[in-house]
Amino acid sequence: METNETQTLEKLKKLSAQYFTSLQPTNEANSYTAQFKVVNYLELGCLITDLLKLCILALDNDMHNFSKKDKSATINVSLILETILHLFPMDEMEFLGYVGEIM
Repeated sequence: METNETQTLEKLKKLSAQYFTSLQPTNEANSYTAQFKVVNYLELGCLITDLLKLCILALDNDMHNFSKKDKSATINVSLILETILHLFPMDEMEFLGYVGEIM
């Protein structure tokens, strides 16, 4: 019984090292960083401003007037959705699938 549990533990350790890659530990206790890729500073700036605009619209519920005020105020929804897709932890989901098989 103990050998089987040891093998299972070793397998889980290997799987977790291989698949838990979305969050990287920081120097602070219980703190992690998540990274996503952008092409350059311009794309990062566009992403940040689009996220802020989306929040403003959600709070104000005044989407049509917001766009009329400033034509550059349009939100690049596809950039936001693409970023969310990059942030989704697929490796961790795959790991959880393997853990489910082991258990």
